[in-house]
Amino acid sequence: MFQQLNKYSDFGLLFLRLAVGAIFIVHGLQKLAMWNMAPNAQMGAGALLLMKLLSIIEPLAGLALVLGIGLNLAALVLAFIMLGAILMKIFVFKVGFIALQATGWELDLALLAANLVLLLGGGGKLALGKNNRRSQSDAQ
Repeated sequence: MFQQLNKYSDFGLLFLRLAVGAIFIVHGLQKLAMWNMAPNAQMGAGALLLMKLLSIIEPLAGLALVLGIGLNLAALVLAFIMLGAILMKIFVFKVGFIALQATGWELDLALLAANLVLLLGGGGKLALGKNNRRSQSDAQ
C-alpha cells in the first residue's frame, strides 16, 4: 500500500524544499537587524560579521531551495551552517539536545538532515534547476 506513494516523491521533495527554504529565508531576514549593530561585549566583531554574512547567505540559499535552482550548492552551504550551529550550541553555549531554558539543537539537527537529503537525493522533478531533478523514478 505505501509503496504506491513513491510515485508522489517529487511532491514530498517539493514540500521539503518549501519548508526548509522558508525557515532559512525567515531566519536570515531576522539577522538583517545585525547590520545596524556595533560590536559589544555580548557579540564581538567576528560574531557580528558572521551574523551579517548569514543575513545574506541564508535567505539566498533558502530561496534557491524553494525554487530548486542551484539546489546542491544551497543545500551544502546550509548543511555546513547547521553543522556550525550545532557545534556552537554544544561546545560554546553548552546547550543540550533538548533544553528547557534555551533552544536545544534538535531543530538544527533536523535541518541538517533535511539539507543532506536534498543534497544527496536532489530536489525532484518539480525543481527548476536541471541538475536537481533526480526523483524516485529516475533512481530506478
